[in-house]
Amino acid sequence: MSALLLKSGRLVTPQRSYTADILVEGETIAEVGENLRAPDAEVIDAAGKLILPGGVDPHVHLDLPMFGTVSSDDHYTGHKAAAFGGTTTVMDFIPTPESGPLRAGIDEWRAKAEKAAIDYSFHMNITRLDAKVEAEIPRLLDEGVPTLKVFMAYNGRLRLPDGDIFRVLQIAREHGMLTLLHAENGDVIDRLTAEALAAGHTEPVWHARTRPAWGAVEAGLRGAALAAQAGAPLYIVHMTAGGEADMLRYARQHGAAVMGETCPQYLCFTEERLARPDGARWVCSPPMRTADDNARLWAALAAGELQVVATDHCPFFFDGTTPIDYEGQPSAIPGKELGAADFTKIPNGLPAVGDRLPVLWSEGVGKGRITESQFVALTSENPARIFGLYPRKGALLPGSDADILLWDPGRTATWGVAHSRQRTDYNLWEGVTLTGLPEKVWLRGRLIVDGEQWLGRRGGGQFLPRRAGAQLL
Repeated sequence: MSALLLKSGRLVTPQRSYTADILVEGETIAEVGENLRAPDAEVIDAAGKLILPGGVDPHVHLDLPMFGTVSSDDHYTGHKAAAFGGTTTVMDFIPTPESGPLRAGIDEWRAKAEKAAIDYSFHMNITRLDAKVEAEIPRLLDEGVPTLKVFMAYNGRLRLPDGDIFRVLQIAREHGMLTLLHAENGDVIDRLTAEALAAGHTEPVWHARTRPAWGAVEAGLRGAALAAQAGAPLYIVHMTAGGEADMLRYARQHGAAVMGETCPQYLCFTEERLARPDGARWVCSPPMRTADDNARLWAALAAGELQVVATDHCPFFFDGTTPIDYEGQPSAIPGKELGAADFTKIPNGLPAVGDRLPVLWSEGVGKGRITESQFVALTSENPARIFGLYPRKGALLPGSDADILLWDPGRTATWGVAHSRQRTDYNLWEGVTLTGLPEKVWLRGRLIVDGEQWLGRRGGGQFLPRRAGAQLL
């Protein structure tokens, strides 16, 4: 691989922005400075553009079975969409096998990911706990998987009792691992769902109405309390409500080692979307909340009270009976239509991995809600630090992987399916004008996106083993 020299771009980091050159040799950044020279390098004039580290999305669900179907992006199509949106590293979740060892799940997901187009890593769901699983959790470190996910919702499927969650946190503490938490109150959800169905309420909006924000607020603080009592760090995924940000601030002020993540959909949309005729498009768990919640989450990002913006990318077709064209081939996968007569049968999840950076830049930086440096921290450096990939990922430093975005802050697009490249038939931001987009994307020094041109390939991504003891922010 030949050398690459990016000249006179404005580098943006969480600490500062400054004009400099970047020299890439092979797969890594060799030098950062002014007036760099490399006679044999390909030279790109980056004047007037920004240079950002490739995005790191620590929360995606690819090729995930759910409700008799499967999420419509796999470890190639989802990675391709991520790359067009400026994300060069993603982290997927391995389901706990219904029986037998956790290792079987790792083997299955590694096989799925052989087609990876960008770099990736895994978290391990822990949705049943017995002596054998307890003994196997520390051995996940040998597989490069130091992060665990537990659920307070999905009774009878994914949820662990609080006592088991506490035990997972204890094991994680003993071995330097990090636990991720889905914080909703499964008991309340089950009761409200049964009542809604008994009253004949089957429309998509009842998905949101049976998962109230108070349940997420209560569960988040309960999770923080369990972590504090276990002496373990905790990362709460996909926070949706202003009250969750309040509880996170409270927990951190009282010494709990807890961090929080939100997603673009929770910054931009409200429960009213689910009341529309196409409301099934917006069904995800947890659901959207209110405009006040949107505003509080933006304020929490600006104040540094939330550490990461991820996506929870888990897409499904809106109409899986009608094929779309994907790379010249028809593609149709059963999707949201499965719940046409019953909101409890709508596959939970949304497409977002290709939208995250353009939406957050346009709605956040472009509207003065967050700074350029905060954007880089929230989408790249912070997740890389928290999940043990920094400074290999999330950094523009000598020795870091040359995952680089040439970003045009003035470039605009009327957003939608065609731009995001996600393998589904709709986009949450269809028709919205976004300003600030990636122009070129490099993965480990290799150009994989050039404007509208895809230069990446199946199998071009690498698995990223991670170690215990990652940073708490």
